[in-house]
Amino acid sequence: MQESEAKTHLTVYYRVGCHLCDEMTALLCEFQDELKFTFGLVDIDADADLNVRFNADVPVVAWGERILFRHFFDEAILRQALQHG
Repeated sequence: MQESEAKTHLTVYYRVGCHLCDEMTALLCEFQDELKFTFGLVDIDADADLNVRFNADVPVVAWGERILFRHFFDEAILRQALQHG
């Protein structure tokens, strides 16, 4: 992959102190190099609208507006989404 090619960027909506969020982040890190994506963390408690939207669902992994999965990491869904767009 050339340096000029953009990697897919995912967003992880999370909450500080959430053990599922910590697990999700660790698992995403394991697959970053292989599947060529980056991700950013967004604390839902820092935004009232996000808190209402995702309060009971964290962690949530999204690609743009598309939610890939909630609560638990799903390798199959991640691979399928990144390979097929």
